[in-house]
Amino acid sequence: MTWSLTRRGLAVAAAALMLPAAAAAQADQQALVDRATLTVNELMGGEHGVDARTVLRRARAVMVFPRVFRGGFILGGEGGSGVLVARDGAGNWSSPAFYGMGGGSLGLQIGVQDSQVMLFVMNDRALNAILQSQFKFGADASVAVAHLGAGIAGGTTAALRADVVSVAKSRGLYAGVSLEGSILARRNEENAAYYGRQVSAEQIVLTMEVHNPGSDNLRAALIRWSQE
Repeated sequence: MTWSLTRRGLAVAAAALMLPAAAAAQADQQALVDRATLTVNELMGGEHGVDARTVLRRARAVMVFPRVFRGGFILGGEGGSGVLVARDGAGNWSSPAFYGMGGGSLGLQIGVQDSQVMLFVMNDRALNAILQSQFKFGADASVAVAHLGAGIAGGTTAALRADVVSVAKSRGLYAGVSLEGSILARRNEENAAYYGRQVSAEQIVLTMEVHNPGSDNLRAALIRWSQE
């Protein structure tokens, strides 16, 4: 009996020690969701906001990267953390699944770039490609990408026929944001931290089996801007 009580006490103590770590991990993810909400509001109301809102109304899903950093001398690299949300046929947006963007390039380049990036996923084909374990821009010829602010207006046939449409707000010395060669990778550990259990990106954004109230402001912002 004494040994059983001791083991039970140790288990309770171990669980108590794990709670602060779990709370801290969820706080990190919530901070990213909050920054994603600010990014949506800034880009939807920014220079290309009218075009972006036109695309948003047609989008199947949206990826938001509050900060994508790129920089280097000769060797360049990029990276950032973001979220993926999708909506169902009734117009309801899912809670976010967490993703990372990374990549690299080799060439004559000097400078740094700090960008806010939104990717509008326009159809199920593109969404299913992104939901794979990794997706690399330029590697899948069936997924066409268009960029707002690069001679393409949101209401044109060219943008609305694309599978993925990007809009970005950049600071730095590069002339724009290039997604070619960038890799999108799901972050399962961050999903588990945010929802308190192991859950796949498909369960989050397709079947919407989980929800975190901390994402309500992000979802509300997408609804509001899509109705502007």
